[in-house]
Amino acid sequence: MADDRVEPRSETAMPRRIDFTRRAARATLVASIAAIAVAYGSAFTPGGAPAWAPWLLAVGVPATLVAVMILGAARGHSGIGRLKIPFAFVFIVLASGFCLALALPGNEGPASQLWLGLPARAAFVIYGIGLLPILVLPVAYALTFDSQTLGASDIEKVRALSRQNVSGSP
Repeated sequence: MADDRVEPRSETAMPRRIDFTRRAARATLVASIAAIAVAYGSAFTPGGAPAWAPWLLAVGVPATLVAVMILGAARGHSGIGRLKIPFAFVFIVLASGFCLALALPGNEGPASQLWLGLPARAAFVIYGIGLLPILVLPVAYALTFDSQTLGASDIEKVRALSRQNVSGSP
């Protein structure tokens, strides 16, 4: 016979309510991974990948990256705070960089104009997608370190949960 009793939750237990930020990030993560899967799966259609497949990847990959960053940065029900702007910037830079690389004409040759020593497509990828987020994200995390990292009370809660889980008591 199954035990139907419900044990009371301890004060150190994690809340069951999921905040809007995490819920939206999870939904975005699922949708963007589905878009990536559809784009890759379309390569197996007769005639190869359709013209829209790279565009799904150009938006799906940055959305996946930003959704994972949001899940990692979200604290409690307060969301990501001041990191909204840097995360939006990263998504816009990555998505627009991939889309610009796809939209540029493919007629580059030896006489093509170089941007800081690179052809236009490579310059968008290297400087836009590779360099800009590396310059912005560390500064954003440094400016929000005090408000976004664990405080002493948070660390004590984690330790209490750890002791509770190790001992097996509710």
